Amino acid sequence: MTVEDCVAFAASIGANGIEILPEQNIATFPNVSDAEVGAWQEMVARHGCELTCYDMFLDTKLRRDHVMSDDEQVESIRRDLVLCNRLGIRNMRVLVFVRPDILARCVPYAEELDVHMGVEVHAPWHIEHAWILRTVEEADRLGTRHLGLLPDMGIFMKHYPPVWRARFEREGACPEIAQFIVDQHEAKIMAEYTIYEVAVKLKGNPTEVRMAETLRHSPYSNPKRIRDYIPYFRHIQAKFYEMTPDARDPSLAYDEVIPELIAGGWDGYLSSEYEGNRWVQDVEAVDSREQVRRQHVMFERLLGETGRETA
Repeated sequence: MTVEDCVAFAASIGANGIEILPEQNIATFPNVSDAEVGAWQEMVARHGCELTCYDMFLDTKLRRDHVMSDDEQVESIRRDLVLCNRLGIRNMRVLVFVRPDILARCVPYAEELDVHMGVEVHAPWHIEHAWILRTVEEADRLGTRHLGLLPDMGIFMKHYPPVWRARFEREGACPEIAQFIVDQHEAKIMAEYTIYEVAVKLKGNPTEVRMAETLRHSPYSNPKRIRDYIPYFRHIQAKFYEMTPDARDPSLAYDEVIPELIAGGWDGYLSSEYEGNRWVQDVEAVDSREQVRRQHVMFERLLGETGRETA
């Protein structure tokens, strides 16, 4: 599929908000011409869509000759804010490791360009993690509406993903130990305890230990707490690993989170982020379009809209 094929498909299922990763989607990045900016805007408009979020990257430790200085980091972020504004986008996803004090220095640029910098709240972090709250504290200290959070729904993993378990079993995890790991996650036992149990007490093989280690990145945040942080975000990345044929997510607590967003009066986009492909591509052809379509059927149901057929 071309990029325009992807946009056309999104429009066909009623998903008219398009999130863009310029470093991957625009070949001439960061030197993007006005003509290229115009071409992107015209392309999404042709399909009745709009650009909703700009995903920035800050590879501070990947410079060949040195680690980026604070000034270089600020300049890199300013460059992204400028391009985000030129594309007509008002939300920018910021990677979770970017220091709050660096972002504070970028707030004047964000305010001038009217772009909200949302720090991605990505597993294993959660909304009330001390590192995440530092960004909230900076936003409050500066009294700005242009710095906040961008939740990734992977932080609401209520149940262990079936596609994860199936992949580990195909790679050699025995069903009994896999079930033990799933049960530990269901009981929300600290990941390190489970890893120890599997590696030492159960003498798990390397695959079983790797499965246990996924628990470090599988938090279940309290959905009721998201409402308190609605003022700090403008966009949401709707992570998911699998949608069942009846358009339900077996792992992430969307049926609890979306009612909280509605009750909190939040009005914005949830941007589908399907990451189940890597867990099934060893045994079947990946049908990302069908998975995304099912997620949007779920969204319609949870929003109380008239949903399409699930199959």
